Amino acid sequence: MGKLRHGVVAVVVLASGVVAAGAAQAAPARPDGVGRITDRVAHALAVELGESGARPALGTAPADPRVLDRRGRLAPTLAAANADVLTAKGLPAGSADLLRVRLGDAGMAVALRDGVAPLVAAAPNDDEATRFTAYEPGGRAVTLSTVEVPSRPVFVVDIDVPTATRLGLDVLRRATGTRSIQSGPIKAAGGYWATQVTRVRVGDNQEPWPKGSSEIFTLAGGFGPDGKATVDPVQMPYLDDENRDYHPNQLLVHWNHYRYNAADVVMMEDDGDTNYSALATALATALLTIVDGGAYTPLVTAILNAMPASWWVDDPDYVESWYTLTTQTSGTITGARGTGVMDVRPYWVEEL
Repeated sequence: MGKLRHGVVAVVVLASGVVAAGAAQAAPARPDGVGRITDRVAHALAVELGESGARPALGTAPADPRVLDRRGRLAPTLAAANADVLTAKGLPAGSADLLRVRLGDAGMAVALRDGVAPLVAAAPNDDEATRFTAYEPGGRAVTLSTVEVPSRPVFVVDIDVPTATRLGLDVLRRATGTRSIQSGPIKAAGGYWATQVTRVRVGDNQEPWPKGSSEIFTLAGGFGPDGKATVDPVQMPYLDDENRDYHPNQLLVHWNHYRYNAADVVMMEDDGDTNYSALATALATALLTIVDGGAYTPLVTAILNAMPASWWVDDPDYVESWYTLTTQTSGTITGARGTGVMDVRPYWVEEL
């Protein structure tokens, strides 16, 4: 069953060299991405499995990696790795324990129960890769195919993407000022109009078997009552599988947030490596350059252009976009890329 997935966006940080006392100082080392961090965790867990001889049962549901640390020796390693993951994703220090481990495929459970020694691997970041590294108990590296599911069980280390996305959208809201938006001129006495999604379907390509679930979120963009461009992040945690209809009845655009009767929607996904601080900074910078000239300006292009070209080899992944929704927009609307479809309708939100 295919999960929603695209190519991933890597954040490139440029540092300027500083010359002091006639010698150039080296720029600080760039922090490791999520993939490198989880690979280190996978190796550490494999070494521990080899030394302990344990064969723990593990399902396809994500679990705390400490379930594989039967002797409790990896607590400092796992704590440091989790702190590094939060830094790599641009999330507040200590905000969550994001590391997770799971069985790579449900069909591996039988071999695991029969006592077959499992491999341990980090979920690969590159959707286009055909091979990735796993570790034998004891730590010896082996190469696996991302296309063919092995008969030998594989414990896959990745992160809690739903929790990371929830925290990341809070970072976006703070950076883009959406929490401070006041009621705009479209609000009527006793309530306001919103746009409700009654059905949504997104098509995508089949992802490699070791990849975990992604997390979809949308950025609803428009001009706030103060005339400044703004983006309102909306999490869509239910939208897991490609080519499947979902009926969330979710409010997507809150029209009391906007000055004009028009807004754009950009749908994206986080499949593990998104740096929300970097994304928030890029979006906030891009929005500052957009001036309200007395007529609505579409924001989809501005949002996408906020991301350097180098980001499009890693995530956050661009999924789909819809231009110029209004308070009257109703019925089936197809995205600009042709891969996403939504049924929407106006919805009156009454005051209590």
